[in-house]
Amino acid sequence: MADQTVLQKIASGSLVLQIAVGIVCGVLLSLISQDAAASVMLLGNLFVQALKAVAPVLVLVLVAAALANQGAGHQPNMRPIVILYLIGTLSAAFVAVLLSTLFPTVLTLNVTDIAMQPPQGIGQVLNNLLFKMVDNPVSAIMDGNFIGILVWGVALGVSLRHSSPTTKTAFADVALAITMIVRIVIRLAPIGIFGLVAGNLAEAGLAALAGYARILSVLLGAMLIMALVVNPLIVWFRIRGNPYPLVLTCLRESGVTAFFTRSSAANIPVNLALSERLGLEKDTYAVSIPLGATINMGGAAITITVLTLAAANTLGISVDFATAMLLSVVAALSACGASGVAGGSLLLIPLSCGLFGIPNEVAMQVVAVGFVISVLQDSAETALNSSTDVVFTAAVSGYQRH
Repeated sequence: MADQTVLQKIASGSLVLQIAVGIVCGVLLSLISQDAAASVMLLGNLFVQALKAVAPVLVLVLVAAALANQGAGHQPNMRPIVILYLIGTLSAAFVAVLLSTLFPTVLTLNVTDIAMQPPQGIGQVLNNLLFKMVDNPVSAIMDGNFIGILVWGVALGVSLRHSSPTTKTAFADVALAITMIVRIVIRLAPIGIFGLVAGNLAEAGLAALAGYARILSVLLGAMLIMALVVNPLIVWFRIRGNPYPLVLTCLRESGVTAFFTRSSAANIPVNLALSERLGLEKDTYAVSIPLGATINMGGAAITITVLTLAAANTLGISVDFATAMLLSVVAALSACGASGVAGGSLLLIPLSCGLFGIPNEVAMQVVAVGFVISVLQDSAETALNSSTDVVFTAAVSGYQRH
């Protein structure tokens, strides 16, 4: 009975507090024994894999059930959310241009042989997006193609609106069952993040980042400005009220887990659960959250812009204001095509480097630099991207009524 009481207290306790404890324990373990810390990385990898496994099925069933059970004449308020997504991503690129101009950085580039196949133009990015939309549903679920999953979920949900009440109820019950499974996985976040923190510190440590302090400062500074200044300003224009309670809640409850999972796709279940706790419209967030994991990529736009301008500065290429603004637009569009997995934005850097005639061989060296600093860069990028999904959804979907 005593053991059961302890477990009940843990299950009903503050998840954020438990995650904080997991972070502290992970740091302490990495300081005490790197070998032990590396061994518990398995816990973190299992947690991330569990999130990735459940997210595609959750999105498909939740979107289909939400649309199938909509009341007559009710439409999810998606247009203003998509507009906020695009404004936020473009604003992030502008902020990155501004900070890169104020604090120009130079990279140490060496000849590096990296076998990667980055997209060669905006046309290819858009072409990839179109083919993702018409992907086989089984392949989409297996590969984590959330654009394809979303398209099939919407199509299935709209078609099921003409089905019998029994069928609609069955879909709603399946969505509820999968949601319960997701809640169990999310409750394991403290253990998973403990493993991720300990393992990452044991593997790389912060010493490896010392040589890239300046470029990291520009990247993280731009992301902090977006999270704490620009995003709140955008939300204020929408709700005409204090945006910081919402922004800080999303950073705390979504950004923390996204920081350590480093995957917008893996953080979709976390964001859906947070949207439910905020009392948002389920018909709206069931669609906007998985969509945001694909097209709301402010952090990715910052990464692409800052690293591209750093490469141009390193090679002595002069960048005027008009060209920098063009880069912002290209970075924003490219970011919308970035995959929702760790490091997804880095392979789009050669695309924007092409604006300045930077050879692909040099651009791939910049990508290599991105992977070196990704311990912090990619984590902060994902935290900004994922938490902003909920921020903008809440700004449109009922938060102003709380």
